[in-house]
Amino acid sequence: MKVKGLRWWIISLIALATVINYIDRSAINILWPYIYKEFGIADVDNKSALALITTFFMIAYALGQTFTGKMMDAIGTRMGMTLSILGWSISIALHAFAKSLLSFNIFRFMLGFSEAGNWPGATKNNAEWFPARERGIAQGIFGAGASLGSVVAAPVIAILYVIFGWKMTFVLIAVLGLIWIIPWLYVNKATPDKHPWITEEERNYILAKPEVKDAVEIQEAPVLTWKELLKFRNTWGIITGRFFIDPVWWLFVTWLPTFLKEQFMFDIKQIGAFTWVPYLFAAIGSLVGGYHASVQIKKGTEPQKARKNAIAVGSVIMLASLVIIVYQLGSLKDTPTLAMILIGFTLFGFQYLIGNIQTLPSDYFHGKNVGTVAGMGGTAAVAGTLLTTWAVPVITQTSYVSFFVLAAVLVPVSWLCIKYISSKK
Repeated sequence: MKVKGLRWWIISLIALATVINYIDRSAINILWPYIYKEFGIADVDNKSALALITTFFMIAYALGQTFTGKMMDAIGTRMGMTLSILGWSISIALHAFAKSLLSFNIFRFMLGFSEAGNWPGATKNNAEWFPARERGIAQGIFGAGASLGSVVAAPVIAILYVIFGWKMTFVLIAVLGLIWIIPWLYVNKATPDKHPWITEEERNYILAKPEVKDAVEIQEAPVLTWKELLKFRNTWGIITGRFFIDPVWWLFVTWLPTFLKEQFMFDIKQIGAFTWVPYLFAAIGSLVGGYHASVQIKKGTEPQKARKNAIAVGSVIMLASLVIIVYQLGSLKDTPTLAMILIGFTLFGFQYLIGNIQTLPSDYFHGKNVGTVAGMGGTAAVAGTLLTTWAVPVITQTSYVSFFVLAAVLVPVSWLCIKYISSKK
């Protein structure tokens, strides 16, 4: 049996895994404003408690990014992705048995470590299955999965909570990941050079000129240690770029439901009705950002330069929308729809650029170093996010202005880090 366009089936499954990933991780942020009292947590302490839970998740996520990056390089994306999603499905199901804040912290740690594998796995998968000129759009499809997961998460989790309660909600969303494993193992039988279903035309397209030179280099590239990789300017550009820009996304993923409850006095049904809007913008941004880079590459622009151009456009969109929010936040209290649209443009800009940043390891590194550098970038992203996570309960005691100012400051700093990367592979 031969399947035309097999690479698009593979990336579609990766995107679906990312949707599930974000449904699972978003559940606690959506439910927390309405369940924290069951654990004896006072109103004044609820944001600090959520920050603590998020910290356990993010520390594990940081460790998991680096560990799973190495794992993907060692055992391949087929089994690496399978182990990751199996681990996070079990972990999210265990949330239903949480009896205290300590229980949540333990289960969130398990979830963070296993969910981390999705990112280096996707980056390595795209490097294997797509020529350089298509990796931007492939990463955009994968990135859109993160946004679509957040679009789906809010209404689905709100409905499940109203019908079944919070415990059964965690169990039901865990089933999604276990089901995903079946088509993944069935379709993704091997890499493009050995897959029995791939057509000869598609195999040649992925591996042949102008990718032949890269393919040979990938096979011959030495496997470098973390210490050796840190000697490269490009490694530091990717790491610091992720350190500063990823916290902006996580500010909204973690705190948007709490912001809506405190700023607009929303109940969980209203959270479900409004929270998906910014993530729909983000999903579109992911696809457009990937398409932007791919079009430039097809016109002859170097892949690295094309991705940097797309990153610049995304940064401008983010910064402009955040500045407007900062100056208009007071008046936005009466217009939650407009607030969601402006936040939507912020997340549109983020997804416009992040897929291109996540593709840079495959542009600047070869072979079994790609997943490792991608994992290092993910770890740095988590380190930056931890700092902002603990800042939020302090800076939002009286107003959310500082919240949006913090996000606005991080954007140009990240862009300067990306500019620091050299053109040498």
